[in-house]
Amino acid sequence: MKKIGIFGGSFNPPHVGHIQSAVYAAEQLGLDRLLLMPTWQTPGKNMPDASPEQRLAMLRLAVRGQEKLTVSDLELRQEQECYTCDTVRTVQAQYPGAEIYLLLGTDMFLKFRQWRHAPELLRTVTLAALRRGDKKETSALEGEAKILTERGGKALLLDNPVLPISSTQVRRLLAFQAGADFLNPGVYEFIRQEKLYDTGARFVNLPMAQLEPVVVRLLNPNRVNHVLGCRDTAVALAKKWGADEVDAARAGILHDITKALDGPLQLTLCRAYGRILDDFSRKYPKTLHALTGSLVAERIFGENKAVVSAIESHTTGKANMNLLETIIYVADYMEPNRDFPGVEKLRALAFTDLRAALKLGLEMTLDHLKEQGGEVSPASREALAYLNANSI
Repeated sequence: MKKIGIFGGSFNPPHVGHIQSAVYAAEQLGLDRLLLMPTWQTPGKNMPDASPEQRLAMLRLAVRGQEKLTVSDLELRQEQECYTCDTVRTVQAQYPGAEIYLLLGTDMFLKFRQWRHAPELLRTVTLAALRRGDKKETSALEGEAKILTERGGKALLLDNPVLPISSTQVRRLLAFQAGADFLNPGVYEFIRQEKLYDTGARFVNLPMAQLEPVVVRLLNPNRVNHVLGCRDTAVALAKKWGADEVDAARAGILHDITKALDGPLQLTLCRAYGRILDDFSRKYPKTLHALTGSLVAERIFGENKAVVSAIESHTTGKANMNLLETIIYVADYMEPNRDFPGVEKLRALAFTDLRAALKLGLEMTLDHLKEQGGEVSPASREALAYLNANSI
C-alpha cells in the first residue's frame, strides 16, 4: 500500500523551514510521495503580496532536487476557498487504496476538531503533527493526540528539528533587506525579480499618512496600539518641552519596528547589517529591537540622526540623553496603553519634570529586573549614574 502525504499551506513565501520539515516528515513517515499544496485562500487567514500563481511558482523552485516532494496545484485550480475534506477525497481518487497522511503544524493540529467534516477526516487519514519542542506545547499536543485516538483516529507526533521560522517573519526580514538565508536561492531571486514582499518598495521619507500603514503591517497586531500611543504621546511631550514634533512622531511610530522578530532573528538582522554586538547584546538578543529598529529606521526609512539615536536608546537609555531621546524613552514607558504600578506618577512627572520622569523610569526598570533576577544593561546603569551625578 502506498503512503501519500498532504502538506498544505499558504507558502507565502515557501522558505527553507517548509522544505526541511517536508523532507524530514516524508522520511519519518516512510511516505512514497508528499504533496505540497498551496491553498487558494486559507480560511480566516489574510495572505497579501504574492498571487496564487506566484506562490505556486516559488514552491516549484523550492522543491527542485527533492525526489519525494511534489507540488500540487489541486486547490489553486479551484480558484476558490477549499476545505481539506474535499482535497482528501480528490487525492484518494488519484491514489486508489493509498494510505493518506495529513501533515499539520502545531496550531492546526490543536484546532483540528473544529474543522469542517473533522470526524470524516479522522476516519480516512492519519494526522501527523510537527511539534517544535516547547514543553507546554508538547503537553497540549499529547493531550489532543490522545483525544483523537480515543475517537478512533490515528494521530502521530513528530519532533521537528528544523529552525522554527514563519513566512510572516521571512516577509518582515525581506522588507528590512534581509531574509535571503531562509530562502532557496531560486526563490529569493524570483522574489527580487517580481518585487514581492516589499523588496521593490521605497520607504524613504514617507509622510506620516503613508508611513503608519507600512509600520502597522510589519508589527505584531498586539503591538499596534502601543506604537500609535507612543507616537501620540511623544508628539504631546515634544509640544510641551519644545522638541521637534515631526522627529518625535517618526521616532515614536518607528521605535518598535523590529519588535516582532524573536531573539535569533534579531541576531540575523544584525549580521545582515554587519553590526558587531557587545557581550550583553549577544547574551540577551531579545533586547536588540532598539538597535535593529534604529538600523532599519536609518537604512530602510531614511530617518535623520536624531530619530535614529532616539530609537536606539529607547529601551535601555544611555548617559547624557538629549531632549528627543528622553522624550521617546519616557513616551514608550508611559503611553496610554501602559498599565502598571507607578505609571500615573510617571505620567504626571513627564509633563512637569521630564528629567525626573526619565530618572524614575530607569529606577523602575532596574527595580523590576532585580525582582525578576534579570541582568541590567550597562547602558541603563550608565544612564542612571549620569542623572544622579548631574542632578539639579
